[in-house]
Amino acid sequence: MEYLAYIPSPSRGVIHLGPIPLRGYAFCIIIGVFVAVWLGNKRWIARGGRAGTVADIAVWAVPFGLVGGRLYHVITDYELYFSAGRDWVDAFKVWQGGLGIWGAIALGALGAWIGCRRRGIPLPAYADAIAPGIALAQAIGRWGNWFNQELYGRETHLPWALHITSSEGGRVPGYYHPTFLYESLWCIGVAFLVMWADRRFTLGHGRAFALYVAAYCVGRGWIEYMRVDDAHHILGLRLNDWTAMIVFLLAVLYIVISAKKRPGREAVVEPRAADAEADADGEASEAGAASEAETTASKSEAQAEDEAEDVEAKDEAGSGTKQS
Repeated sequence: MEYLAYIPSPSRGVIHLGPIPLRGYAFCIIIGVFVAVWLGNKRWIARGGRAGTVADIAVWAVPFGLVGGRLYHVITDYELYFSAGRDWVDAFKVWQGGLGIWGAIALGALGAWIGCRRRGIPLPAYADAIAPGIALAQAIGRWGNWFNQELYGRETHLPWALHITSSEGGRVPGYYHPTFLYESLWCIGVAFLVMWADRRFTLGHGRAFALYVAAYCVGRGWIEYMRVDDAHHILGLRLNDWTAMIVFLLAVLYIVISAKKRPGREAVVEPRAADAEADADGEASEAGAASEAETTASKSEAQAEDEAEDVEAKDEAGSGTKQS
């Protein structure tokens, strides 16, 4: 069957700049991290935090997230690395693909908690600020799967079918649902949903992050159902489907309980920024008071001079009257 339209796959996912390999998968991950930090920084400043704080904490969160994502993938797909005929060293080759978002978020949150604790910042507030950026980072990162020709869905004749050309790793060349594209678009929608809800309902205490998690899980559930790559199944469902359902319920439960126990939004998200603002206000008040005192003193001096001049004028007038 001839296809009038389809999404082509790249002929290769790496370009060599001399001895240095430049991999499309890695580029997508790196660009996604930069976008997440950039947007998170803007949102953090808007909530009263300092510029640069998001990046400082990301220094802890990103490495932890990468390790967690890889661990989740290796543990849930251990047969790809530790079964007969496999090389366990491949478990360390992150550039070949294989980062589980569940592990990335879990261990990334641990890294963020360490960074927040070092700066005296509440983790839920930081999570709320960074949530839409994480969704956009996922949207960009999914294009790494396109470069690697992986994680596609069932065969399809739709005009936007993904054309798989590689036969490595058990792939069968053909036209398939571009699930990487579906998830990328879904994550963009999730990012805008969280930003809109955050403005509309003034979300705080981690509820914006929980909304991101819940919304992502909904999309991941139906997209995961379309995928055809090998995966562990429990009661007929893929493992990631079960994970998405459980995490979705936990996120919704957190939103409900948090809204009852801690309504509204944090008044202060970064104590140091608040202290600096208070110091600046105090200095401005002191400067104003000093300026007012100087003005009052100047007025008093001017008034005293005027009174002295009046007295001298009267004395002179009186003296002139006596002489006449």
